[in-house]
Amino acid sequence: MTTSTAAKKDISKLQRAIVDGLENTKAQDIRVFDTEHLSPLFERVIMASGTSNRQTRALSVSVCDAVRKAGFPKPRVEGQTNGEWIIVDCGRAVTHIMQPNHRQYYKLEELWGEKPVRIKLGAEKPKPAAQGGQNSSTPASTVPTKAQPPGLRRSSAAKKGVEEAFPSKAAAKKARAAAAGGSAPAPARKRAAPSKTKAAGQDQQTPAPAKKGIVASLVSKVVALASARKPASKP
Repeated sequence: MTTSTAAKKDISKLQRAIVDGLENTKAQDIRVFDTEHLSPLFERVIMASGTSNRQTRALSVSVCDAVRKAGFPKPRVEGQTNGEWIIVDCGRAVTHIMQPNHRQYYKLEELWGEKPVRIKLGAEKPKPAAQGGQNSSTPASTVPTKAQPPGLRRSSAAKKGVEEAFPSKAAAKKARAAAAGGSAPAPARKRAAPSKTKAAGQDQQTPAPAKKGIVASLVSKVVALASARKPASKP
């Protein structure tokens, strides 16, 4: 029982490696058939199609690499020179890589296809972990995709602050023009004030000569009266 179970696991692992190698190089119409009851030489026949000689050769190389990475011996390959029909002998499984016209002509499915094996095609490959220690299985809904409007607001506010701190030549010119237009009447008022004070000073200085004349006449009269009041000197 243990031997049969291990053998089944080995053949399942081998056919999975072959199918993965075919899928990695984009093979078309992959089919797997159980041939254990038909031949004692192999237990699986796997068929796939390639659109050109170049693709069929690439498919055979990919299958060989996948089988060796899975821990099985290196397969034997026939038909690579022509590329129209390549046989990859993996021991317990044989892979036929054919171009569509040859596959339709020889119809190997009618010969080996009594027991098709269900396999899962297009298996998801493990995704590499995201940078920063984040798990790749994190759902996309958890990513903050709606954080752009606040960032835009902040950027516009920062831009406005930079413009206010470092205005452009046009903005500085407009600011100077606005300041000159708003403070234009102020110098006129300041200039008008000295004119009034000068006028007032001139008005106050005009009667000054008259006052000086009055004071001089008063002084002369006081001196005359003082000299008249002095007693006559004795002989």
